[in-house]
Amino acid sequence: MTTVWPLRFRELGGDLLFADEAGGWFYSDRAFLDRYALGELTSEDQDFLLRGGFAFNRIGDLSYSSFLRRWSGRHASMSPSINYVILVPTLRCNLSCEYCQVSRAAIGAQGYDWSEETLEHALAFLDRLTTGPIKIEFQGGEPLLRIDILERVREFCRSRFEKATFVVCSNFQMVDDRVWAFFADEDTHLSTSIDGDVGTHSAQRTFDPALTNAFFENVAGFIDRYGPDRVSALPTIDLHRPFSADALIDQYLQFGLTSIYLRPVNRQGFARRKAAVQDEIATWSHLHERFIDRLIERNYDEGLALEEYYFTHALRRVLRLGINNHVDLRNPNILGDSYIVVDHDGTLYPTDEARMMSRVGQIDLSIGNLQAGLDRERLRTLNAWSFNDLDPDCQHCPYQAYCGTDAIDDVSRYGRIDLPRFETWFCNRHLALFDLIFRLLRSDDPKVQHSLALWAGINSWPKSIVRMRK
Repeated sequence: MTTVWPLRFRELGGDLLFADEAGGWFYSDRAFLDRYALGELTSEDQDFLLRGGFAFNRIGDLSYSSFLRRWSGRHASMSPSINYVILVPTLRCNLSCEYCQVSRAAIGAQGYDWSEETLEHALAFLDRLTTGPIKIEFQGGEPLLRIDILERVREFCRSRFEKATFVVCSNFQMVDDRVWAFFADEDTHLSTSIDGDVGTHSAQRTFDPALTNAFFENVAGFIDRYGPDRVSALPTIDLHRPFSADALIDQYLQFGLTSIYLRPVNRQGFARRKAAVQDEIATWSHLHERFIDRLIERNYDEGLALEEYYFTHALRRVLRLGINNHVDLRNPNILGDSYIVVDHDGTLYPTDEARMMSRVGQIDLSIGNLQAGLDRERLRTLNAWSFNDLDPDCQHCPYQAYCGTDAIDDVSRYGRIDLPRFETWFCNRHLALFDLIFRLLRSDDPKVQHSLALWAGINSWPKSIVRMRK
């Protein structure tokens, strides 16, 4: 007897998308849905489902075991140790970006840097970690204001761990010989924000075209010295301002950068001063889709290999198992598991967003401090909603296997974590994202297939990747 694994479905244009709990998917029509819902599947239906791994004949057979393997492969594994640490050695900053989400302190402010004691506690905390490889990300404020601390942390990690990599999240506005020397080593990378052309970047960050031009010169200098592979840049998109996809793309191409991580303003910190519009999610989804359309057009017409990072990551989660390296989209998303944030005063947080909420006095989501260590009881409470498997809304969604969860974002936006999924920004953003992915997967347009192959990391787009049951 053929048993069909539970299927979820969603209408996309003229087709219905069906997906199982392990992330297998195919397209069909309403006639198939009727046969499935009424228990009237034909022998041809059952054969299609068996061959695709959507059904099995008996417990323990190859189809059954394959499904369980795929289901388990869709879940992020618990890390044996924290191996990704965000360090905030200072909250001071030399800029005053209008959408600053961390509520930075003025450059001359006192009491917003690590003290010598805090630094020693931070090194002791790192020394207690049991990981082999480690990634350290320096944030702020502007972390290069305390390059002395960055140097000491890097020196310690290089001697303590079998492999260490470092990322400095900087506005890269103030650069001197010491900064250039710090970045000269191949294990050290730069992450910065390029919001667009001179006018856009000036309006959102520097408020001075001369400062923006100086920043652009610094980024160009970094790439000339160390190449584009050691710099990542993302634009922060303010939905209240006009946005030109081509102008943004052109600016990144000038630097030789082909991966663009499009991100809307995260309304934390100073960004809370500007109220969000009611239809912001619809505005964002429309803008993001138009941006993907332009990448597709330009990749094909100009022989480019441009990507939008988050779209590519989500696409690969649909197509493969084990794509769990990005903490914004994984299931389960266990807080305090593989990564942690150490604030300027030694307080520990599960995410950078949690740190922001504490900074603006919204809610204290700290999970300990450098001296006392992790507060396991708080972590257990926060992790009660760290997976989507049993969520009553997610259980009916065909995208559940590719999606994730973000309880911290829910607390930030709504003050609670038990809001129905379909009422949250996280859910609606990802519904729109996966809708776009599956519409493109169904496309016969050679331009679309060209970019899908680029983003999937394959030479050409195989027709066999799309299953149809009529």
